[in-house]
Amino acid sequence: MKEKIEKYFKGDMVIWIIILILSIFSMLTVYSATGTLAYKKMGGNTSYFLFRHLTFIIVGFVITFLVHNISYKFYYKLAKLLLYLSVPMLAWTLFRGTNLNDASRWITLPGTGLSFQTSDLAKFALIMYVAGILGRSQQNIGDINTVLRPILFWVLVVCGLILPANFSTAAMLFFICLVLMFIGRIPLKYIGSIVGFGVVALTIFILVASKLPDSGRLGTWKSRVESFTSNDSDGNYQANQAKIAIVNGRYLGRGPGNSIQRNFLPHPYSDFIFAIVVEEYGLIGALTILALYLMLLFRVGAIVRKSQRTFPAFLVTGLALSIVIQALINMGVAVNIFPVTGQTLPLVSMGGTSMIFTSAAFGIILSISRTVQAESANTEEQLGENFIEPELEDNDYEDYY
Repeated sequence: MKEKIEKYFKGDMVIWIIILILSIFSMLTVYSATGTLAYKKMGGNTSYFLFRHLTFIIVGFVITFLVHNISYKFYYKLAKLLLYLSVPMLAWTLFRGTNLNDASRWITLPGTGLSFQTSDLAKFALIMYVAGILGRSQQNIGDINTVLRPILFWVLVVCGLILPANFSTAAMLFFICLVLMFIGRIPLKYIGSIVGFGVVALTIFILVASKLPDSGRLGTWKSRVESFTSNDSDGNYQANQAKIAIVNGRYLGRGPGNSIQRNFLPHPYSDFIFAIVVEEYGLIGALTILALYLMLLFRVGAIVRKSQRTFPAFLVTGLALSIVIQALINMGVAVNIFPVTGQTLPLVSMGGTSMIFTSAAFGIILSISRTVQAESANTEEQLGENFIEPELEDNDYEDYY
């Protein structure tokens, strides 16, 4: 049985188990969180959103399985094409996209009624592109023209187009790119300059925003920050309902399907799904979810240590950070550590676009893991028991790309 599983599901088996457990949590929690909504909107059919979400989970699993069988080298070639596609899509979304809560984040596919969040594609493409540039440029990593400028250009363009409608995603993506640049040996003086520029730009933005009328998306940002920093319980409704859900959960939770706050908490199936997890599964469930994401980061660290090439190491790091940081932000919002951001819980929250791109990210991580395992096995087999991993010199990076 084990041999059959390993034959088809290659790569790190712990990551496969993480995907499975998160998917189970997702089905149970989404079914519970959408029961009342489905009863009201779907004529009493409380299983409507469950089967809809289950379809996306199955599609996501198929995507993960297919992607993990594709060589990671393919994604370097794909990165620039996806960037060229995502930039005009982001621009179209910003000016002509579907508007919800004063945020234009979606494109509605004609004739289907399905919405597509273009920032997920752009985030995916930018991480692959930055990893590719860093991977191929280790010999001349300090060259501003060939390394730093192309990265900064695309980071500023993509983050700048995402920022007006989705500040948290833009900030998170900018931070991930900075981490990749640090890991990729970009000189600290350049990274420091970028951070300094970002701090100055953010300060100017806040000062200007404080003088502008509270309208549109700007008003939403200001109200969320003010609600977060104030003690006004009436102005912090979402956070208060999430706190009630968490308090109700205690250590062992109320049990699957027994949430009360799903009837009061806005978006209990997406933005605040972690609060429902805590209410139904208690502190034990919350720590389990947190441990799964941290375990993913740990397993990715093991993949990076074994990797003999730079591009897959940077790519797997960037994708893992995008999943884990987004998860931590979602959980932090639910427990009122961060202001409300609209970030979903990867592979758990209901949402088609998020599920598809998270599944693709897991697929690439497993693809790299599969390749690294095969290369390590081949190297050890060739060199025998006396195998010692060679230390790379600067002029060896191109061979290991």
